[in-house]
Amino acid sequence: MTLGAIVAFTTVNPASAVTAVAQTAANAQQVAQVNNFTSSDWLKGTWRASPGVSIPATASNKAAFKKNGKVKLANGQVRTIKAIYFSGAHMSLMLDGAKLDANATGHPKSVTALSGSTTTPSTPAPTPGTGNSAHSSAINNFTNSDWLNGVWRKSAGVSVPATAANRSAFKAGASVKLADGQVRAISAIYVSGNNMSVMLKGAAIGGNLGHPNKLFAATASSVPSTPAPDTTPPTGAKPALTVTLNAFNGKDFAGGVYLTSPGISIKDTSANRAAFHKGAKVRFADGQVRTVKTIYRSGGNMTVLLDGGAIDGKAVGFPRTISVSSSGFSQPAPDSGNSSAPSNNDTAPGNPINLVGVNLAGAEFGAGNSASASLPGRYQIHYIYPGETDFKRYADLGMKLVRLPFRWERLQPKLNTELNAAELSRLMATLDHARKHDVQVILDMHNYYRYYGKLIASGDVPISAFADSWRRIARKVANHPAVYGYGLMNEPHSTNGKWPAAALAASKAIREIDRKGWIYIAGDRWSSAYHWPSYNTQLVADPWMRDPKNNLIYEAHLYLDKDFSGSYANRGAVYNPMTGVDRAKPFVEWLRKHRLRGFIGEHGAPDYSPSAIVATDNLLKYLGQNCIPSTYWAAGPWWGDYALSLDVNNGKARPQLPVLRKHATNKSCTAIGPL
Repeated sequence: MTLGAIVAFTTVNPASAVTAVAQTAANAQQVAQVNNFTSSDWLKGTWRASPGVSIPATASNKAAFKKNGKVKLANGQVRTIKAIYFSGAHMSLMLDGAKLDANATGHPKSVTALSGSTTTPSTPAPTPGTGNSAHSSAINNFTNSDWLNGVWRKSAGVSVPATAANRSAFKAGASVKLADGQVRAISAIYVSGNNMSVMLKGAAIGGNLGHPNKLFAATASSVPSTPAPDTTPPTGAKPALTVTLNAFNGKDFAGGVYLTSPGISIKDTSANRAAFHKGAKVRFADGQVRTVKTIYRSGGNMTVLLDGGAIDGKAVGFPRTISVSSSGFSQPAPDSGNSSAPSNNDTAPGNPINLVGVNLAGAEFGAGNSASASLPGRYQIHYIYPGETDFKRYADLGMKLVRLPFRWERLQPKLNTELNAAELSRLMATLDHARKHDVQVILDMHNYYRYYGKLIASGDVPISAFADSWRRIARKVANHPAVYGYGLMNEPHSTNGKWPAAALAASKAIREIDRKGWIYIAGDRWSSAYHWPSYNTQLVADPWMRDPKNNLIYEAHLYLDKDFSGSYANRGAVYNPMTGVDRAKPFVEWLRKHRLRGFIGEHGAPDYSPSAIVATDNLLKYLGQNCIPSTYWAAGPWWGDYALSLDVNNGKARPQLPVLRKHATNKSCTAIGPL
């Protein structure tokens, strides 16, 4: 069930208090963890208005939790299920009796289905003497663009806690047993922070086998291998046929290649039906060969699911063609470079993004939000660019994403003219430092929607001049390998409602030059994540700003202090551990509503506040679960002893750094979310 929403239903009248039923009168059949929903309608997965809890709608939960069945809550009381409502991947169990105490029965606690029979649980435990060991592990409860209930979406794999016992039991070459009884061999193990990905041989597995199910260790000598697909072609199979992929792009497809599991989309013609069948061989433009596993027909199209790992639609998708043959291919495709299909899951999940980075400040120094004598200013007197040692330091610490602030007035001292050669040279040299250490740079025009203190979209600074500046910048830097994206404007505020038009114009100007680089679009009201939905409804009014093909990312900022500013004026303030998460949620939910990508360009915690650092830890975990990158404010050579800085003159260890480094190891996302 999505946050804040529930299927309409008739409220159950409260009955008298329910007395506990003796444990001997019931047998536990299924245990389900309560969902972590907190909103105006839910508190820790507990329905606020009447007695009820939300749990994942897995096959095992659907089978165990039935109307009129008994459930045992975490505090021991037993209730009767009065009604069940399904919404997406979740199910709501509406119970008899009084409203529930979320602190006693809600997330992270569990609810147990009870039965009067003496049957054993539906998921068998490992049995000694059958090739199974006694070890099992809970599967992590990860659900985002890359994971479903802790199951890797793109190829066979699951995520489990990286405990010593799990590291010992789950090793490459060993075998595991899934909840449905099938046995797979482990092809690789990847450890990321406190979790480990157990990559398996064979086709991708469904999320129904993930959390709250377990993964069982099994010995390799006595378990059967995964059955091979039936590759016998039907009688009368056709010779090789060349087919054009559908030009599908969006949430599920890239160039006609299915994103969530290996597969393609083609036209549902009689020739294609005859050629594409279970067991047929498909050859892509790069020469790799796959085997057809399943065919689905919908409307005038066919989805053909294949064996193996994920397929890169940008590399082999539309407008390229594929070939299909019942008997396979004896020769590689012309200029393929590689005629064999890649082995299943012998590499880590592909192209992980950098979720945690830093702002390397300095080039924006020497000026506030308004006109200043320091604009343009003098290099190394009023401002400085970070050096190679700065990039190396954070690359070595595992943070290879850098937001690089600069001032518009310095790069272009006069509107609609060429960029300043000396300043451009400094910027390019800085990008060279980043490239040397494999750092991705987001260029951040740090101007607060102003130029020499005058508003964009005014008579002095027309929107066309703003777009012109970005067009000129893109011409100079678009081909530099360190440039990851273009941050249009830092913290627009008091924009008189003109920011959406300015952002659209600048974005289109960049797209004239660079068709692929990310464009980061900040929000009005200082880009506050918490206030985002109230100030940025018009930012996506134009359909161009919602088109996923335009590679747009929306940028919010988030600080924990009372006024949201990041000044942390009250040194004695104590922060709730979930303050960061609560302030991020309005932005993240807005992104999800509009199916967009997000980025937290600034967040920071003062060194003197342990509670703020704990809140930052929880914030980064939440962002990671939604595949939203972030850059910490701030690092760089000129901060002195600034409480938020990761680089200080006194040389003291920075307490913020371990939390950032911990979450920088999260490589579970291969796409920026949440979409």
